[in-house]
Amino acid sequence: MANIIKPLVTEKMTKITEKQNKFGFIVRPDANKIEIKKEVEALYNVTVTDVNTSKYAGKAKNRYTKSGLVKGRTNAFKKAIVTLKEGDVIDFYSNI
Repeated sequence: MANIIKPLVTEKMTKITEKQNKFGFIVRPDANKIEIKKEVEALYNVTVTDVNTSKYAGKAKNRYTKSGLVKGRTNAFKKAIVTLKEGDVIDFYSNI
């Protein structure tokens, strides 16, 4: 298993969760929708009705500082948005 890296907890994802019962996760780039669905159902004891995935490419970033030009790169990642059955909820903050 171990396709899910971490839950995606941002302001935008929280608004989508409250309105549409969808939850976001950062997943491994080679994970497919069936594997993601099985892992979410096993980890959180919920019923998944739909999984949408999207890949994000890393971007080059430049920053000008006193010491000169600093070049860097943001990480590439794959995001999965999981829709749950009506009434099911995932609580990311329960074990804190």
